[in-house]
Amino acid sequence: MTIAPAAVAAPLIELNHACVVRGQVRVLHELNLRIEQGQHTAILGPNGCGKSSFIKLITRELYPLARADGPVPVQVLGQTRWQVDRLRSQLGIVTGDLSSNLADMPGLSVEEAVISGFFASYVVPAHRDVTDAMRQRAREALGLARALPLLGRSYAELSAGETRRVLIARALVNQPRALLLDEPSTGLDLISRQHLIDTMQHLAQQGITLVLVTHHIEEVIPEIARVVLMKGGRIFADGPREQLLCSAPLSEVFGGPIEVREEAGRLTAWVQGEL
Repeated sequence: MTIAPAAVAAPLIELNHACVVRGQVRVLHELNLRIEQGQHTAILGPNGCGKSSFIKLITRELYPLARADGPVPVQVLGQTRWQVDRLRSQLGIVTGDLSSNLADMPGLSVEEAVISGFFASYVVPAHRDVTDAMRQRAREALGLARALPLLGRSYAELSAGETRRVLIARALVNQPRALLLDEPSTGLDLISRQHLIDTMQHLAQQGITLVLVTHHIEEVIPEIARVVLMKGGRIFADGPREQLLCSAPLSEVFGGPIEVREEAGRLTAWVQGEL
């Protein structure tokens, strides 16, 4: 009997000369990037470098320039066409915009906020039934995101740090293959940021692929071995963390003298001297 070779998993994200224009401005220039499933990756760069446009390109809020021939510019998990709800069931997406939209929903509980992830909506649709299995999955996702004690709370009364963990649980409820985290620590105090970092480490250790998009070097947990630096809508460098999360490349990307220190896998960065 001949045994067929095991199927090779499609890349989580694959960009081939992807360009994006907003208005009259080209915001992404010829991006070539391949992120494999299981490959924790940080996309790092200053404000205005194109990180937000990259997120919107993956989530189909922006579309690449079409071309007549050559490879397809954007593929997610090997597919070129996605329904948004299907995409979110395979690639959990956590953004600040989602947090604001959920907070505007009157009377929304934490449980309802998480369960709404099943329906790719801000609330549970009136015509859809919530099953016991869904409620159990919501509890499991909250536990995985270390947010189960928040179950009985109102979403609108949560702190910024608590909402991040609930958003992660909402993304996890569909049991996606990976999480795409867009600037997850924005607005968090030091303790809340540490809770978030601990949660990211826990998820990575559970086998959930993390793609972290940030300008905070401190968020790049030890489990993230690959770093992609962006500058001016282009990929400036792509390689191992030990080569790129150091003073010379970061100073060039951020446009100033940056010093970096790593202790027990934890990074800190600061500006050296006057600008």
